[in-house]
Amino acid sequence: MSTFNFEIHTPYRLFYSGKAQAVTLTLADGEIGIYANHAPFTAVAVTGILHIKESDGNWRAAFISDGILEVKEHKNVLMVDCAEWPNEIDKERVLESKKQAEEILSSTNLKFETDKAKNKLHRAENRLKLLELSTAGT
Repeated sequence: MSTFNFEIHTPYRLFYSGKAQAVTLTLADGEIGIYANHAPFTAVAVTGILHIKESDGNWRAAFISDGILEVKEHKNVLMVDCAEWPNEIDKERVLESKKQAEEILSSTNLKFETDKAKNKLHRAENRLKLLELSTAGT
């Protein structure tokens, strides 16, 4: 299968750089799969789990937060606020973050606070989902 250059950048590091056969992730308007020779475009990526099928045919999964995806002829680049492999996620910290978000949601009606808590809860749930997938061998 053909491959393409794929990179993931955060403000703090180059998270991933390599050849991929396929990449799947969630955009603002739905899920997408990217393969070699995909038509160029730019889109908003949303918090979720990204899957990379590497050049050796093995799949890797990572947590990503909101960002921008650029698909170009020579290279595909995803720029996100945060990206983590399963082994980089502290489950206890994520469970505490989830608990805090749920407490805020149950105790306030302020739109700003509830929106912030919903985002925090969504990030925590996706990190936990990735941990479950990684321990299941996926």
